[in-house]
Amino acid sequence: MLSLSLLLHYFLNISFFITVLYVLAPIYQTLTRSISSDSIWAVAASLLILHLFLHDYSESTVKAPGVLKNPALTSCISVNASVVASVFIASRLPSRLHVFAIMLFSLQVFLFAPLVTYCIKKYSFRLHLCFSISLMAMTLSFVYMLHRLLFVLLLSLLIFVNVICPYWLIRIQEYKFEINGPWDEAKLCFGITD
Repeated sequence: MLSLSLLLHYFLNISFFITVLYVLAPIYQTLTRSISSDSIWAVAASLLILHLFLHDYSESTVKAPGVLKNPALTSCISVNASVVASVFIASRLPSRLHVFAIMLFSLQVFLFAPLVTYCIKKYSFRLHLCFSISLMAMTLSFVYMLHRLLFVLLLSLLIFVNVICPYWLIRIQEYKFEINGPWDEAKLCFGITD
């Protein structure tokens, strides 16, 4: 299982990562000072939309050690777009501590959370389902405390995406038109020599 030396190794890696991120926070804060805020927010929003479209929702973008299959190019672009958008957003925050906090949070969300959910899903699908439902419930409760209208919008979006859209997909299967014919694959009628 887990040994003390392995836990110490993980602790040292995590503390090194957090220390480097804290040291780099002033650089992130002043990185885009010469660019207008409107441009930064527009590029950050575009990069986050790009992340949503290119993210590989079927598997984890970050693979566990020992996995043979490498992630696809689109999922790598997705992770890079989300991290760059986080840097752009962090560069507009007022203090170094704010920059450090938003960068640490965004790296946890975009890099480490997919790895954790991938490992949970590989371990047990039921545990993965409980984990996903609890995350949705926590998010909804935080949004409810923040703003009631946003809560209603998020809840209706979750119901639409998770209940109504799959129901529509199942219902339209009866209208599916599949062509089965006597034809085979196309074959060349002339010989090609190398």
